[in-house]
Amino acid sequence: MEKDINIAVVIPWRAKPDRQYAFNIVKSWYRDNLSNAQLFFSDDGKNDFCLSGCRNVGVRDAQNAGADVVIINDADTIPEIDPLMDAIVAANNDDYVHLPYTEYRALGLLGTREFKKGVQLKDCGAFIVQGAVSGVYVASPKTWWSHYGQDERFRGWGFEDAAWYTAHTVILGQEPIRHEGRVYALNHRSANKKGPLFDSNKNLCDTYFSTPDRESMKNLAKEGLFLQ
Repeated sequence: MEKDINIAVVIPWRAKPDRQYAFNIVKSWYRDNLSNAQLFFSDDGKNDFCLSGCRNVGVRDAQNAGADVVIINDADTIPEIDPLMDAIVAANNDDYVHLPYTEYRALGLLGTREFKKGVQLKDCGAFIVQGAVSGVYVASPKTWWSHYGQDERFRGWGFEDAAWYTAHTVILGQEPIRHEGRVYALNHRSANKKGPLFDSNKNLCDTYFSTPDRESMKNLAKEGLFLQ
């Protein structure tokens, strides 16, 4: 199937020693499981790391390389192959973003240690993150831009995924579509979850939550797309 669809994998990445192990594992997983896919490691270059901006840059690079479908995959997260393949086929045939999981499993320190010792991901100790909407996205470039990608005003850690989910739902009239399966997030040092950037992100996300009509949401999301 993947031979008939030009697939790209975008991994937002800025080198940090404590995240290198997970990044290497994710790269290897894709080279083993989707060997025909193009890999893009994206960084928008902003001083304050902007995950939204990295995702947008990566999708634009993949689009310019001719990708039909883009997998936007966090540098610490491993999907399961069957739901991922289902999401790829679906994303190539509709106008929505697909999440190749119904269960997001954060392995934590102990679960990651188990994985390093050879335990299968599905058997590693993990915490299930209820309502997770991040980690791995699958979409055509056209679909990604149809609701203006992700807002690049979110800097540092947090809230860009919840705002994006809201924008997708309101603008496209449909929640992102899930496929039965799991993703597994490997452990690394947690990002800073307090301070001015965190507070600014929360306030912007609250603005998304309180913007229910489509035209206002389109204007709000478009303001946050700096990559034109």
